[in-house]
Amino acid sequence: MLKVEELEKQLNQGDAKGIFLLYGEDTYLLEQQLKKIKKNFGELVKGINYILVDENNVQELIADIETPAFGYPNKLIIARNTGIFKREGKGRSGGASKELKDKINDYLKENIEIINDSVVLVFVENEAEKNSIFNTIEKIGQVCNFEEQKPFQITKRLKGICNSYKVNVDENVLQYLIECCGTNMQDLINETRKLIEYAGENGKIQKQDIDKLCIKKIESVIFDLTDNLGQKKVKEAMEVLYNLIASKEPIQKILITLYNHFKKLYFVKIAVANNKDVAISLNLKPTQMFLVNKYKLQAKGFKTSELRKIIQELQDLDYKYKIGLIDLNVGLEAILCAYCS
Repeated sequence: MLKVEELEKQLNQGDAKGIFLLYGEDTYLLEQQLKKIKKNFGELVKGINYILVDENNVQELIADIETPAFGYPNKLIIARNTGIFKREGKGRSGGASKELKDKINDYLKENIEIINDSVVLVFVENEAEKNSIFNTIEKIGQVCNFEEQKPFQITKRLKGICNSYKVNVDENVLQYLIECCGTNMQDLINETRKLIEYAGENGKIQKQDIDKLCIKKIESVIFDLTDNLGQKKVKEAMEVLYNLIASKEPIQKILITLYNHFKKLYFVKIAVANNKDVAISLNLKPTQMFLVNKYKLQAKGFKTSELRKIIQELQDLDYKYKIGLIDLNVGLEAILCAYCS
């Protein structure tokens, strides 16, 4: 199994031969490496030396491999979301038949020398279960799982982008950007480009620039709201709520996110009181570990009884709204104001 950085280094050197399986959550980085494979390959003529395969024509894959690339020495085949990396099983759907999988698997094993000599075959999948074809490609080709990047990896990439435009930025500012905008690479690069344009060549990106220019995830904004609540700052808390509503966030989504956030703070209080691991209690991914201290710090601003009461009030508000007794906007404002008073 190749690491993403290893594959990047290999492709940057122009080395793209044989069979690849690229899959995983970080679709931005995956597509970037796929672009490099195409660039390294050279001129692409669709239907001649460039073949696209999906679940609708995957049964023709072997024929596509065997058909000569007339006038060209090699052929690039990109097989995307074919269904051949899904295990058969009860209740499973959308996958290729076992017969087809076995046929493709046997063909790849028996003809790897021919493939390496004249074909670059790239399988691209959202998910890939470790079935027989997966195991075969791992032995005779190259497999790379594009897992969601950890914050320190993202910071390194964003720092590199800023440096290439001669824009300065401190690591703690990039960490703040990740906290505000999440860990999706495409979103972060879009936001970073805005910040680079704003700072200009030889300029420096500041935290306040992120607050001015970037589109924050609702979860990050809810952190701001509850920070103000914990400090009994009703005016500031209401401003955050009004800004969320003004930005066209559905009021139901605000209620659900707020409810889930207070529930997490409650879990943190219980975990800390019982010497339990906060990350496990919150079921955080490895890429979300930076949230542990944020939740711990914020939970200190509330008593356990207060969190229980707010959670119950938000549940009651949802019920009263559904039976037509109260408007959600009015109900949320009432709960927040009552807590701060």
